[in-house]
Parts: sequence; structure tokens; C-alpha cells
Amino acid sequence: MTIKVLIADDQVLVRSGFRMILEARDDLEVVGEAGDGDQAVRLAEQTRPDVVLMDVRMPGTDGVTATARLTAAADPPRVIILTTYDLEEPLYAALRAGASGFLLKDVRPADLVEAIRVVARGDALLAPTATRRLLDRFVATDVTPAAPTGSLGQLTDREREVLTLLARGASNAEIAARLVVTEATVKTHVSAILRKLEVRDRVQAVVLAYDLGLVRPRPSS
Repeated sequence: MTIKVLIADDQVLVRSGFRMILEARDDLEVVGEAGDGDQAVRLAEQTRPDVVLMDVRMPGTDGVTATARLTAAADPPRVIILTTYDLEEPLYAALRAGASGFLLKDVRPADLVEAIRVVARGDALLAPTATRRLLDRFVATDVTPAAPTGSLGQLTDREREVLTLLARGASNAEIAARLVVTEATVKTHVSAILRKLEVRDRVQAVVLAYDLGLVRPRPSS
């Protein structure tokens, strides 16, 4: 199955470089290039990409705003936010806007390709350094589970436990070891969590867990 990709970046050289990398792979097809957020949204409506590579900073409509518009549509594409700088605020804004991934523009070609494949199959991805910042800010803390709030009330106790571990940055393998279950069982729990919370991937589930109070960040010292 071919993964259709739309590239949105205001720098022509960046778009051309990404196109060359992606079109060298048999399973990837670049269906369009956009120089700003408005054009990205229009082209996405026309070409129906599976994944959009979205620059976070562009003239006019920026990548975060464009991501929110794309993910609000019916049958939305997955969005990977690209940025030159590993800054906290664009990361949080992009995740809350519905992005499924976050990468720096100096990502290695092989890692970029794998990132597209990861989000296209419904998983979520964060650049390692960006992940570290996210964990430092939100989850590398003493996390205190709270009473179910809103849609979290649909989760079983075990599903809430799995979601709390996800919010701490644990992988499926780490969750399986912690709960003494198989990875297949963890995947089943994660699928149930996504379905019940009506979110598309584990990144959005973690964001919702914080927003609704299942887990809480440590107060700044």
C-alpha cells in the first residue's frame, strides 16, 4: 500500500530535499507541496494525503493553526510537525492541535521515512529530544492519579492504569513488564483506550489524560 504524503514548508529547498528522500521509497508518494498553512489545507482537501509533513513556522497561517484545521476535518490525515528548533511551546501547541508526531528538520532520512510509516499505520511519534522535554515538563514527575473525569469514566481500572503509564512515557514493552502481562494484552488495552476516549493515537490520549486530570504535572519549583 502506497502512503500519500503532502509536504508543507515555506522553504523550497526543504520541500525539494524531502521530496527526493521520500520518492526514493517505493511505498511513499508525494502528492503535493505547500508553502504556507492555507495552501496546505487546500491541497490536503484536493489530494487526500495519508500524512502531512507540516512546518511549524510559516508566513500567514502557521503549521499549528493549519494542523488544527486539518485534524478537525472528516477522515483527517496524520500530521507530523517539523521544526528547526526544539522549542517547548510549539510542541505543546502542535500536540493539542492534533498532531501525531513531532520531528526536527535535521532528522536523518531513514528516520523521517520511518516516522511517516509509523504515523500512517496509526501509531504516534515524537522526536527523542522533544520527547525528553515533554517528559521533563509533564511526566518525569510524581504523577498522582485522579478520580475519573468526563470521558475517562468509561475506562476500566486497568485501562486507566495503562493510560497513566503511557503518560509517564512508557512503551508497550515497559507497560507489559510493569503489569506482568503480554505486549499483545497492552496493545488491546491501548486500542480500547483510544476507542473509548475517541482519540486517534496515544499522543492525543496522553494529552487528554492531562487535560482531564487523570495525571497531573509536578508544580514548578
